[in-house]
Amino acid sequence: MAFSLTLFIARRIAFNREKTFSRFIIRIAIIATTLSVAVMILSTALVNGFQKAVSEKIFNFWGHLHVEVYQPDYAPLSAPPPFLENDSLLRVLRNLPQVSTVQAYATQAVILKSSSDLDGVIFKGVRHDYDWDYLRSYLISGRLPAFPDSGYADEILISADMAQKLNLQVGNKVVVYFVSGSGQTPRPRVLKVSGIYRTGVQEYDHTYVVGDLRLLARMNDWQPNEIGGYEIFLRDYHDMDRLNELLYKQILPQNLMSITIRQIYPNIFDWLHLQTTNEWIILVIMVIVAIINMTTAILILILERTHMVGILKAMGMQNRQIQMIFVRHASFILGMGILLGNIAGLGLAWLQYTTHFFRLPEDVYYIAYAPISIHYWQVIAVDVGTLLVGVMLLRIPALIIRRIYPVQALRFQ
Repeated sequence: MAFSLTLFIARRIAFNREKTFSRFIIRIAIIATTLSVAVMILSTALVNGFQKAVSEKIFNFWGHLHVEVYQPDYAPLSAPPPFLENDSLLRVLRNLPQVSTVQAYATQAVILKSSSDLDGVIFKGVRHDYDWDYLRSYLISGRLPAFPDSGYADEILISADMAQKLNLQVGNKVVVYFVSGSGQTPRPRVLKVSGIYRTGVQEYDHTYVVGDLRLLARMNDWQPNEIGGYEIFLRDYHDMDRLNELLYKQILPQNLMSITIRQIYPNIFDWLHLQTTNEWIILVIMVIVAIINMTTAILILILERTHMVGILKAMGMQNRQIQMIFVRHASFILGMGILLGNIAGLGLAWLQYTTHFFRLPEDVYYIAYAPISIHYWQVIAVDVGTLLVGVMLLRIPALIIRRIYPVQALRFQ
């Protein structure tokens, strides 16, 4: 009972609300912790958003894995030689638990020529059963190509960059020269622009047009059941490397190989990985800032209450008991900062998610606005980590109490 009364008196003396300077220091500490926690939450949400949005754009256009003819001197984006479609292999691929969709495709270098200009691009040929849901969200005008039951589609899908460069619109016709190499003369076909897309990924928008695989096969004199490869879409992109190794070692025949989209566009994935590194740097810096501010605040409060500490020691209170008074009060300040930081960070993240008010240059960041993706376990980890590290380190400045002697402290004003 006597100790509880002493503890109550100590708290009232140590943190008297009439002390303007103490209240100012406490407010500064809460504000600093709030800003640190809010920045950590926003940084994790932004990095998650960037990785999710950019990865989806890359995967939606080209899938996660490609199966092509094995080439010792393989070069990304080169037109793979054709191979006969294997129904048994296709069945095995589609039955894999990690696989969502498997689709046939082929590519070839072509030249687009309009009345005003020409452009060298890659023609991506797909079949009538192609899952257009992956590309439909990037269509900005027109419609998807219509595939007839017989013959081939005389329509193509081009990017907004190509349309601007060649001065083309939906419904215009363009001459497509199929370049087969080996010194052969390019073979032209007049096709109609059915739609215009924009992914924001310059590696795609500057490179690919989408059309009928049957047209590409006819221009190269392929057999009806020959294709350039399979593009594989996974349920979870984290399985990409493991499945690639499984295909290489156990499933694919010797004349075929598999390659991940990360190997085709390593620069984009290196950039995404760099965002994760930046995220950790920001988190560490913000934790250090919060701890420095809290440590400074508790030191100032201890020094301001030196006279009170001397009285408590003279009354017989132990150092550990006095230390806990300051640590508990500092923990309350830290907790208030974490709570307000969550409100500020999640509030700003929700505002950006719903309004997209913070815009970005799409040609640099692959997306027109700062994307947000909140993983609540990360928010909890930020809160718990900040609180635990803060409470542990706040014991360090409290150790100064051991060096305060009652005789000297009672003379301190």
